[in-house]
Amino acid sequence: MTKEELRKTWETRVAAFKASGQSASAWCAVHDLKTHQLFYWLRKHKNVDVPAVAPTQWLSVAIDRQNPGNTQEDTLLVRLGHATIEVKPGFNPVLLSDVVRILAKLC
Repeated sequence: MTKEELRKTWETRVAAFKASGQSASAWCAVHDLKTHQLFYWLRKHKNVDVPAVAPTQWLSVAIDRQNPGNTQEDTLLVRLGHATIEVKPGFNPVLLSDVVRILAKLC
């Protein structure tokens, strides 16, 4: 078996193992393989399944200031498609990031 054939064989095996949902030892027992072989090829193929980074997409942001003279009460309105998010001082940045990420996928 050539190196290329061996690589393709293990590429198929790694994909089958990942799709099986079984533990490594259970899957190897069924396929009469050694777990150390599977772990070796999993390490070799760990970057194969990593999707390419999506290109950056810019969104326009309109800032509506409800009280332009009072900076404590300033709010930021973020519009994604039909959704509008009102961000006030003291907001939770992790929550905002999660909400924007989900809305970006939906809108």
